Amino acid sequence: MSMSDIRFESAGIEIAAHLYIPDTPAPGPRPALVVGHPGTGVKEQTSGTYARRMADHGFVTLAFDAAHQGESGGLPRGLEDPAQRVEDFKAAVSYLVTREDVDAERIGLLGICASGGYSLAATGGDHRVRAVATVCTADPSRQFRLGADGGQDPAVFQALLGAAASARTAGARGQDPGVMTMFPQTAAQAGALGGEHGVEGFEYYCTSRGEHERSAKFLAWESIDRLASYDAFFAVPLIGPRPMLQIVGERAVTSWMAVEAHQRATGPKELHWIEGASHVDLYDKKEYIDPAVDKLADFFTTHLGATS
Repeated sequence: MSMSDIRFESAGIEIAAHLYIPDTPAPGPRPALVVGHPGTGVKEQTSGTYARRMADHGFVTLAFDAAHQGESGGLPRGLEDPAQRVEDFKAAVSYLVTREDVDAERIGLLGICASGGYSLAATGGDHRVRAVATVCTADPSRQFRLGADGGQDPAVFQALLGAAASARTAGARGQDPGVMTMFPQTAAQAGALGGEHGVEGFEYYCTSRGEHERSAKFLAWESIDRLASYDAFFAVPLIGPRPMLQIVGERAVTSWMAVEAHQRATGPKELHWIEGASHVDLYDKKEYIDPAVDKLADFFTTHLGATS
C-alpha cells in the first residue's frame, strides 16, 4: 500500500491525516473508511494500525488527528470538544467524496475508544455513511461522569467541574488556566487511581509500547464542562437501517458502554466479543487485533461491497 500526508478543513480548522491506498488493482473506485483515534491519541498510534490493516483488505483508509490534537490545528491545544470531534468525522467523509479513487456510495466509519462513541454520533447524523464499526466503544462524556467501569462516585466529576470552572476564570483574568494531566508519573500510581485499566493505559501511552511525541497526554480544562452536557449515544437510534458493529474485549471494564449503545440501535447490529482481551489490548496486541480486523473486514466487505 501507499501512504500519503493529506490535509482538509473541519469547521475552519486544518485537519492532518494519513491516507492509505491499497497496491492491488481495482476495477473502479474503492470503498473507503474513516478511522478515528482514542482520546489523547494520534493517527500514528492505534488508528493508524487499523487503517493500515484495513487497507490490506482493499479499502482506501483515512486516519486523522482530531482538531486541537496531534498535527491538526486548533487552539487551545488538547481540547476535547465533542461537537468538533463529530464534525471531524463528517469533514473526513467530505474529503473522501471528492476523490476519484473512492466510491462516494461506499464509505464507512471506524472509531476506536473515544472515536467509537463519536463515530456512532457522526453516523447517526450523516446519511453519506453507509456502515459504522467500533473497537472498544467509549463515550468520553460517560467515562468522565461515571468512570471507566461506570461506578465512579459522582463527587469525582463534580470536583473536575470545579477545577474546570476555576480554569475558565483564570483564563478570563489573563492568567494561565493550566491543563488536566491525564496520566500520573508511574504505573503504580496509575493502578492506584484506575486499577488494571489505568495501568494498561499508562503502559500504552507512557512507555515505548505505544508512546508518541504528539500524543499530548493532557486535556484543556474546558474539555470537562463541554463533555458534561454531551451524549455520544443520543443519535444511535438514527443509524438504522444502516448496519452497526461493535467489537469489544471480553475483559474490558468499559464494555458497559458498548452494551448500552447496542441496546439503543434500531437497525442491523452486532456486539462481537474478543475472547481474553481487555480494552487496551485491542489497541496494539496482535493476538487480539488479528481477529478484530478479520471481523471488521468481513463486516465492511459485506456492507460496502467487494473491494476488488
